[in-house]
Amino acid sequence: MKNISAYIIGLAFILAGANHFFNPEFYLRMMPPMLPEHELLNYASGIAEIILGIMLFIPQTKVIAAWGLIILLIAVFPANIYMAMEAGKSIDVSPIVAYIRLPFQFLFIWLVYRETK
Repeated sequence: MKNISAYIIGLAFILAGANHFFNPEFYLRMMPPMLPEHELLNYASGIAEIILGIMLFIPQTKVIAAWGLIILLIAVFPANIYMAMEAGKSIDVSPIVAYIRLPFQFLFIWLVYRETK
């Protein structure tokens, strides 16, 4: 069962990472203005999600990948907060959806953390 969860989580991150390239506007709008180089950060985080997602499939790199994803999830959390604060203004997302999304970040961190064991 644990291997299945690693594959599901890995696939989810691979797809999310690919979405940074297919739908960059969504990610660029949610980046706080204080961050530099929005396009570079968008593509770098997409590449990181894809690579770390693939690494979850490999037993020898799974733990490193999980810790990398945890760091990434923490690093992008300010963008999720900004998205919630700007929802309905400059970002075309319902405020309710944006605020409900925030606690899910902690759920994702916990799910990935389980892969470090």
